[in-house]
Amino acid sequence: MMKRKREEKNECMDIVWQTPANPPLPQDYIFRNGIRFVRPYYFEFIAHVKNRWAGKTIVDLFAEEFKGRPYEYYVSAVKCGRIQVDGEMVPVSYVVKSSQKISHFLHRHEPPVMACEVPILQKESDVLTVCKPASVPVHPCGQYRKNTVVGILQAEHGLAPLFPIHRLDRLVSGLLIIARNATKADSFRQEFMLHKAFEL
Repeated sequence: MMKRKREEKNECMDIVWQTPANPPLPQDYIFRNGIRFVRPYYFEFIAHVKNRWAGKTIVDLFAEEFKGRPYEYYVSAVKCGRIQVDGEMVPVSYVVKSSQKISHFLHRHEPPVMACEVPILQKESDVLTVCKPASVPVHPCGQYRKNTVVGILQAEHGLAPLFPIHRLDRLVSGLLIIARNATKADSFRQEFMLHKAFEL
């Protein structure tokens, strides 16, 4: 009886692994009392081993480069397969090589933000100008991925990919220019660098 209930429960569970390639969707958000929450989700962090990381054990790499968790967490994560190298489980003593793909599988709970709209002030084929609300980060960083200006625009307007041209701090509101393709983003960045060079 208990086994059958557990099997029924597992059949009903909808587990979807999110990766940076999957943009947020409208149903990912919950709104309560003026606050925007993100439904908890599974996520695969992906990185490639940099030259300066090569030669370290997988556990030492994570403990030194991603200091938000204790050493013991990374030992456990490697042992149970939440941290993998090139899609495979490895021992805690495994020494990484340059360019290998490392994955860290997590169940994420993003911090909430104010439930403000992100008004689009101007929309062109390759550029957006929006008004960034306070409390919302511009792009995925730290604990935030979906509760960001980029994530909200992707979910509510189907605008992906997006390339912010500049940053505004999370607690600041203001105008934000976002390129809609990598070519336009590079063009803007070159213009900004040229402008800074003339100022000097």
